[in-house]
Amino acid sequence: MEVLVAISIGAMTASGIYLMLRLRTFTVVLGLSMLTYAVNVFLFASGRLVTGAPPILGSLDTLSDPLPQALVLTAIVISFGMTALVVMLALSAYLNAGTDEIDIEKPGEQPETGG
Repeated sequence: MEVLVAISIGAMTASGIYLMLRLRTFTVVLGLSMLTYAVNVFLFASGRLVTGAPPILGSLDTLSDPLPQALVLTAIVISFGMTALVVMLALSAYLNAGTDEIDIEKPGEQPETGG
């Protein structure tokens, strides 16, 4: 089970980074959300992957750590607020510019060259 969770965390992280490197704001928002999901699963898995174990009471062999669960709940609320803010910023940028491309050049402007 640990291998499956590790592979899924790696796949979500890789797809989140890929989506964040795109040139459209919607895919950047999706990539950011995917990265937060990967971090949440990582935090949740750090508290032990035991099914049916009580979080506080019980023997030390089957005890589940409640701290990562609380951290994940807090991270879900923060990521929801952050996603809402980024969507509103992207929507206002789209309404101002008329396109959702990230790198926008003004008409008639020469691209900058390093040198």
